[in-house]
Amino acid sequence: MRSRWIVNLILLALVAGIVSFLYLRPKPVEEKKAQQAIAISNLKIGGFSHVSIEFPARAGVEFEKIDGYWHIVKPFKARADQMAVQRILAIVAAESNDKFPATDLGRYGLDQPKIKVKLDNEEFLFGTYNPVSSDQYVAYKDAVYLVSSSYSDFASVQVEEAIDKNLLKPTEKVAGFDFSRLEQWESVRLNVDIKDGKWTTSVPDAKLTQNDMNEWFDTYWKNVDVKSVEPYTPDRKASYASFEVKLQDGSKVHFDRIQEAPEVILGRPDEGMMYHLPADFGFTLLNPPVTTNSK
Repeated sequence: MRSRWIVNLILLALVAGIVSFLYLRPKPVEEKKAQQAIAISNLKIGGFSHVSIEFPARAGVEFEKIDGYWHIVKPFKARADQMAVQRILAIVAAESNDKFPATDLGRYGLDQPKIKVKLDNEEFLFGTYNPVSSDQYVAYKDAVYLVSSSYSDFASVQVEEAIDKNLLKPTEKVAGFDFSRLEQWESVRLNVDIKDGKWTTSVPDAKLTQNDMNEWFDTYWKNVDVKSVEPYTPDRKASYASFEVKLQDGSKVHFDRIQEAPEVILGRPDEGMMYHLPADFGFTLLNPPVTTNSK
């Protein structure tokens, strides 16, 4: 009996020791890291006015903030997709579980970086990928961090994909449309305008309803379904049907209708941009719900 009692005491002490060890043991490295995410910078996304991206094997891209909106300035000039630039800037808010001294850049592929992103005077270098986590090594100032590869993907976007796909600038407020030079409206010289919040038409016998016009404008002009955008150099020898968007400040924006099928292609000469739209969408874009005696 005494020996069994001694054995029980030993087992009890062993169990107590194991419990104490499990409770007091240091937390795993991974768990510590998860609780100690490191911000790679204290910079603010909204604090920049210039972005440049360099690649080892293709032309670089530059963006500049003009009048509060981002524009592409190299390799050509165009309005930029604002969210595309914001995603590039997001690197300043990235967090990492790993931080290393920037003493051996070659070890991380940062001696010959895949991408260089410069935000004003702040430079971020993107190196190789970690084979275990698939995260990417990024150097900023005197340290190297492992961050999600999505930041590199954002910075690697093709410049054509970073063009603003809206036909109008954010500051251009629509007051009406002059469709009189499109063949389907030439006979009635159709203009539609917004006056005191209501749609009107230049055609005396035309019929329109406010709900239909508002739905047309909201669906086809506020939410334009552009497939792609590219630089456009007007051909002085070509003659295109055209239309104009009237703006609230009294100015007008001219568009060339370059093609109707199999897709609609519109050119905006003042900005040098060409917009590709699905045929059915493009057709309705240029045909407001107005009924005239000739239609």
